[in-house]
Amino acid sequence: MSVVKRIIKDNKERMRVDEFLSEEFEEAGYGGITLTKTPLGAQINLYTMRPGRVIGKRGRAIKEASDKLENQLGLTNPQITVVEIEVPELNPQIMAARVANALERGVHFRRSIFWSLRRIMDSGALGCEIILRGPLRSARAKFEKVSEGYIPKAGDPSKKYLRHATIHVKQKRGVLGVTVNIVPPDAKFPDKISLDNLPEIQYPEEIEEIIEKDIKETVIKETVPEETLEKQNETINKDENINSEKNTEEV
Repeated sequence: MSVVKRIIKDNKERMRVDEFLSEEFEEAGYGGITLTKTPLGAQINLYTMRPGRVIGKRGRAIKEASDKLENQLGLTNPQITVVEIEVPELNPQIMAARVANALERGVHFRRSIFWSLRRIMDSGALGCEIILRGPLRSARAKFEKVSEGYIPKAGDPSKKYLRHATIHVKQKRGVLGVTVNIVPPDAKFPDKISLDNLPEIQYPEEIEEIIEKDIKETVIKETVPEETLEKQNETINKDENINSEKNTEEV
């Protein structure tokens, strides 16, 4: 099997596992998976808001899910590890599911997407974009998009840091698609420069002495008022004049 065919096969298998587990643990706050193949079997990290519901009583639910994956989907020796999501608002799968649930309950679409956008940005996200496509007001399909913050559209940052999720909702007029794009707070972009980790500049000794003198003069000028400085200068000038007169008389 060629490399391209193997990649396509692995991606299709991952999509089937993702769809199965999302339907199985929808009420547990399903947040996505990561699937890795090992010689011992398939290692699955399942992200969820409520790990107790995924595990079940004495691990019954997770055992049943692993058996279904092995028998129905043909996954060899699946091992599921449940990972709790600390900040659900930064997970696009959960937020898209919340928007979908709100639409199913009859909430207006603009209210649901603006509420989700505000929750995501308040959680510390650098950027967020929510797109709703489908027959929103009539039988003709339209789209509604709200965004805030910094959203990379192309290049390596969009592939590396942008989190993406899409969920479909069945309505009376037709099927709606909810797309959520989130940029997490730990994302680092090449066009954002920070001055914290810059190396220290080493100057020659002559320049350092000049800089120290300038710093001392500025500190004296800032701490001492101008009137006192003028009086000090006058007294210094008077003392210099008196000393010069004495020297001329002695001569």
